[in-house]
Amino acid sequence: AGAPIVSTLLVSLLMVIQLIPIGIAVIAYSAASSTGLLDGGVAAMLFWIAAILLGIMSLYWITSTFFAMIIVTLPGMYPMKALRTAGDMVVGRRLRILLRILWMFLCVVITWAIILIPFILLDSGLKRIWTQIEGVPIIPVVLLVLGTFSFIWTASYVYLLYRRVVDDD
Repeated sequence: AGAPIVSTLLVSLLMVIQLIPIGIAVIAYSAASSTGLLDGGVAAMLFWIAAILLGIMSLYWITSTFFAMIIVTLPGMYPMKALRTAGDMVVGRRLRILLRILWMFLCVVITWAIILIPFILLDSGLKRIWTQIEGVPIIPVVLLVLGTFSFIWTASYVYLLYRRVVDDD
């Protein structure tokens, strides 16, 4: 059903806005590392403290936005109401929810590494031995399957986490 697509896009846009502090930290890191600012002890320490604080701020904001993306798909729900409801749901549980979401991303990254690295090694070895299979897209197909699996698994994980938070008093 395409009914909540505009509301979901608005909540996604807000999530992108909430990620701006991390983007600023990445841009600052790029500028600081290219100028050699991070070579000194005190300057590097102050930079990393500021970068970590910006990252924590973004993670704090997007924790409730993950749930708002699910809540906004409910019938009769508007983006701002979904954001308020999600904010009320995560009060007092924000750290546990954030750790669960970070665990989800860690599981996806580890799964990708465990599956993709052997396929890359196998692909390069086979193409070195048999030059006739140079045009066979093994890695793009594996990436497509992994991307599809990851999308389905993360959507299911976030929804089950949402249901667990809703059912928890």
